[in-house]
Amino acid sequence: MSETASFVDPVFLARFGLHRANAIDYFLHPLNPFRTKAKTSNEVLNMQGIGIGTLCQWGTGVRPGPLTLEDGEEEYRLALGRLNGEQYELLPMPKEVEGMTPQQLSALFTIRHVHRSGANQTKVLGIYYILEGVIYKCPTVRGLMKAHVARTLEGLSSACDALSVCARYDPSGGYSWRFGPQADEEEDDDDVLLYEQERRRRKWRRVLDNRRPGERTEEEEERIRASESIDRILSRLSKSDVVVKGKPRS
Repeated sequence: MSETASFVDPVFLARFGLHRANAIDYFLHPLNPFRTKAKTSNEVLNMQGIGIGTLCQWGTGVRPGPLTLEDGEEEYRLALGRLNGEQYELLPMPKEVEGMTPQQLSALFTIRHVHRSGANQTKVLGIYYILEGVIYKCPTVRGLMKAHVARTLEGLSSACDALSVCARYDPSGGYSWRFGPQADEEEDDDDVLLYEQERRRRKWRRVLDNRRPGERTEEEEERIRASESIDRILSRLSKSDVVVKGKPRS
């Protein structure tokens, strides 16, 4: 399932609302694609009439109700701890989250999916959160790293595109950078004209040098190979909108 998938049931929200007493019941919605197909300890407790809401109202044999919400959640966690198997735990509400108001925090519920094999032995299978009635799956570390790398590459690509329009080529002096206002079309036309003249001069010089490869010195061979490599680069640049028009590629 995609990490961007989500689930919401407007009928449940309109009828019962959403609060900490029924957040687990909302997550166990039959249509929720995130819930496990296995029978969970939460469903076992529901069949026994044990939930956060009922515990707050009636309490337990040891602690008769009514109980506060915090006490009801604690008793529910103790009841889950006495059972083994897959379970959904409602984590305590964070006291403070950067960028979120207290009203937004009150609409945030974090649910942890675990497999319990003992009183103190649990294995985390997944973490989910409910924000304003919408259930999301917490992204994995791999997903977070992939998103960060994608944003970094996008920024680098934008930086390269911005710098490419500042590159200028002069056959006599090579490449240079102009970080001020872009040159006008007339200046760009002059650059292209100089480049074409230099390209023709190089091509004519190679035609005159019609010796076979074995008849030239190693220094001459190296100079010709370097010249051909530069010509290929300049040929590609001459067809680029960056050099010809001084504009970024569309």
